Amino acid sequence: MHDWSADISALFSFQGLIGLLTLSLLEIILGIDNIIFISIAVNKLPVKQQKRARTIGLLLALIVRSILLFFVGWIASLRSALFHLGDYGVSGKALILFAGGIFLLIKTWQEIQEKIYTDEDEIEHTSAGKKSFNAVIMQIVVIDFVFSFDSILAAVGVSGVVLIMIGGVVVSMVLMMLFSGYVADFINKNQGIKMIALVFLLAIGAILVTDAILDAYNFSVPEAEHVELNKNYAYVAIAFALVIEMFNMKERRVKRRKDLGMND
Repeated sequence: MHDWSADISALFSFQGLIGLLTLSLLEIILGIDNIIFISIAVNKLPVKQQKRARTIGLLLALIVRSILLFFVGWIASLRSALFHLGDYGVSGKALILFAGGIFLLIKTWQEIQEKIYTDEDEIEHTSAGKKSFNAVIMQIVVIDFVFSFDSILAAVGVSGVVLIMIGGVVVSMVLMMLFSGYVADFINKNQGIKMIALVFLLAIGAILVTDAILDAYNFSVPEAEHVELNKNYAYVAIAFALVIEMFNMKERRVKRRKDLGMND
C-alpha cells in the first residue's frame, strides 16, 4: 500500500516545493502542443461550444495523466519489445507513438489543406449536434493519451513522489485551462500564427513517428549506441517562427495605419 503520509511530508518540504514548481513549469512546456491541437480542433465547433470542449479536453488530459501516474510500472514495461521484426524490436511505447504520430500527421495535414484551399467564409462550423461535438472530444482523447507519455516520463524524471507528480500535473492543467481560451483566440484570429501552429503539430507528428522508429532501431544495437531524438529543436523552431511572425504582424499594422493616414 502506498505511503501517502510520506508523500505529504515530502511535498511540504523545501525540496518538494521546488520540485513541484519545476515540474509544473515543465508540464506547461510539454503541454503546449496539446493546447495547440485542442485550440484548432475545437474551432470546428460553434462558438458557444468551444469553451466547453476546451475545458473537457484539458480535464480529460488531467484525468488521463493522473491515472497513468499510478501505473508508472506499466508504462515502464511498455519499453520492452512485444515482438521482433528481424533485429528490430517493437515495443508498446513505439506502437502508441507511431499510431499517435500518424493520426496527428493526417489530422493536421487535412487542416492545412482546408486552410489553403478553402475560403474562410466557406468553412462551415458544425451544427450543435452531439455527433460533431463527441467526434472532436474523441480526437482530443486520442492526442491526450499519446502526449501523456512525454508528460509522465518527465514527471518521473523530476520527482519519484507520486503526490508531487500529481500536484505538478494538476497545477499545470489548471493554469492551461485558465489561459487556453486566450491562446485559442490568438491562434484563430491570426492566420499566420495558425499556420505556424499547424506546421508545429505536423513536426510533432513526424517526431512521434521517428521516435517510434528509433525505438525499434535501438533494440538492434548496444545501449551505448542508442539514438535519442530531442524534441526541443521543434520548440526552438516554433519560437523562431513566432518571433518572425510577430514582426510581420507589426509591419502590417504600421502599413495599415500609414494607408489610413495615421501615425504609429
